[in-house]
Amino acid sequence: MEKQMRKLVIVTGVAILAVAGSAAFTMFAPGKGEAQTNVTVAGERSKSITIYRDPNCGCCDAYGEYLETNGYQVTRVDDRDFDKRSVAAGVPEQGLGCHLAEIDGYVVSGLVPAEIIERMLDERPDITGITLPGMPPNAPGMAREKTGTLKTYGFGEDGIAVYANE
Repeated sequence: MEKQMRKLVIVTGVAILAVAGSAAFTMFAPGKGEAQTNVTVAGERSKSITIYRDPNCGCCDAYGEYLETNGYQVTRVDDRDFDKRSVAAGVPEQGLGCHLAEIDGYVVSGLVPAEIIERMLDERPDITGITLPGMPPNAPGMAREKTGTLKTYGFGEDGIAVYANE
């Protein structure tokens, strides 16, 4: 009988902790209109991306729409000095793209295809980020769909190297 009583106490304690944890999660979860952070749960990848771009750049808007069609939640921030922000974030000056994006602890410079961003987020390489320099005419945001190959570079403390050439 004492063994059954202990088992009942343990099961009840676990149930109480589960309910309390659920209530705390609900109470402290951001509400509608409140800022949310780019936090990733183990096994999940962030789909929230912030793009810093020149407010007069039409390709940046097209690129944001492209990312949205690929399931990303895009926040656009007008920033005429995105190039200075990019260099401060670690993007090599010779590798600047037409905007800077931040996602899940990485920076993305330029019109990088969604599948390359997703590969980086899956692989979690020890780099600061990736860049597709310039404004290639066959990149997402410049063309309706990517055609041909695009050379994307990874950069970080260990230098610059080709991340993808596809």
